[in-house]
Amino acid sequence: MSGQSITDRIAAAQHSMTGSAISKAVCKATTHEVSGPKKKHLDYLIHCTNEMNVSIPQLADTLFERTANSSWVVVFKALITTHHLMMYGNERFIQYLASRNTLFNLHNFLDKGALQGYDMSTFIRRYSRYLNEKAMSYRLVAVDFTKMKRGVDGVMRTMTTEKLIKTLPIIQNQLDALLDFQANPNELTNGVINSAFMLLFKDSIRLFAAYNEGVINLLEKYFDMKKNQCKDALDIYKKFLCRMTKLSEFLKVAEEVGIDQGDIPDLSQAPSSLLEALEQHLASLEGRKTKELNADTRASTLSNAVSSLSSTGMSFSRMDEKEKQQALEEEQARLQALKDQRLKEIGMQTPPSASPNSQRIGIAHNNHHITHTPELFTSALSTNNVPNLNSDLFDLQPAFIPAVQSSPSISTANSAWGDLQFGGTPAKKPEMHWNQPGEKKLTGGQNWQNKTMSTTQWNPTPVAAQPMPVQHMPPAPMAFPMTTPQVPVYGMVPPQMGQMGGVPLMAPQPMMYNQPVLRPTNPFAPMPGAQMQFM
Repeated sequence: MSGQSITDRIAAAQHSMTGSAISKAVCKATTHEVSGPKKKHLDYLIHCTNEMNVSIPQLADTLFERTANSSWVVVFKALITTHHLMMYGNERFIQYLASRNTLFNLHNFLDKGALQGYDMSTFIRRYSRYLNEKAMSYRLVAVDFTKMKRGVDGVMRTMTTEKLIKTLPIIQNQLDALLDFQANPNELTNGVINSAFMLLFKDSIRLFAAYNEGVINLLEKYFDMKKNQCKDALDIYKKFLCRMTKLSEFLKVAEEVGIDQGDIPDLSQAPSSLLEALEQHLASLEGRKTKELNADTRASTLSNAVSSLSSTGMSFSRMDEKEKQQALEEEQARLQALKDQRLKEIGMQTPPSASPNSQRIGIAHNNHHITHTPELFTSALSTNNVPNLNSDLFDLQPAFIPAVQSSPSISTANSAWGDLQFGGTPAKKPEMHWNQPGEKKLTGGQNWQNKTMSTTQWNPTPVAAQPMPVQHMPPAPMAFPMTTPQVPVYGMVPPQMGQMGGVPLMAPQPMMYNQPVLRPTNPFAPMPGAQMQFM
């Protein structure tokens, strides 16, 4: 069986409709697919344990419901997810599990309908027993042995004798439940059981590291203990040696299934002479006749044993450091991926901008005109919503030469005037021309386009007004109010008036706009509803 089943998809859809994201994530992590829970689902559930508005009892109950499934795959993955949250989730998750009277009641679980159902059911029963024991240990000592501080100033090294004698048996029981998993390399045949074995391997290293430090502290205090305490301490030490042998066998299986040998610690046992010294000291306290070692020999034996066990503890810490480094690298990689994705999104939203030079050149080529022409209207007209027009729209006509006086500011204006006619070729850009042909057609038409206005302000000298006969007409309603004097616009003449030969010119009348909001930039383009009246 591989892939998500129809039941998994239906359950995920139901949780999506009800809006339960936690239940959906648990369903996704515990599908019928024969592989370990996916990391993205586990990470989401870990994040949920750190959120104060998330109900931990609801999360735990959802996992317990999945263990009631008849498929060994779903049940095994539910146990793996629970174990993962106990290791890497917020501490309040394991606190809640420890507060429950019962956790997993799977000692009779058996899947008869699947291919590997019989074999995997055995490991499910053993695995659930270890998780129950792990939660029970937390209930008894209110601390997770796999997460406690280690070292010379660690919890187990600074614990008193009374607490040591009570705490070390609890660690022994949890370690016994872990080592009872007893998986052989030929039985680790799928991704589900391999995921469980990997979590058990990490727990075994950290659990035995705490166990090892507690025994070191116990040996350092042994020769100062009372008779009853020495008896309990000797029994603890003998069991410690037996569990060290079992752990070495467990680690051999881990090495055979492909776990990096650098992650597997070296177990260095204390010399056998230490056990003899401990037994002789207890016999002397009980009043039995025995040959007791002198103080120097006993101190030397104890020192060698502590040094050997300390080296074992140092090898245990290598895996923690490597895992922390790996977690840091994964976090950095995740942040870098998020950063790259964000930059990509910004790049898709903002198109690349062209340089100003390329924009000017592109406009000049597209419009066949010379750009950057000076503005002919002052700021006073601009404030009255009069649009600024380009200077190439106002090429001088011979008929208007008498009405306009040349001024020095025109010749010194920092602009280039084009002499482009319809059908002609544009003048060279770097040169400046001032041409007055005999006759020019009006610039504009259907292909006329507005171009970028130059920021150069051109303030020509005042032009003397010429007296022209004006026929008084009834004032027409003006929809476009003008608060400044009307400026005569070049080129606004009937076609029959734009000729040379002494024909009297009539004064152009202002254009009437019925829709002032829709006034175009080009005053010479035909407009619906606009009328031109002449005297």
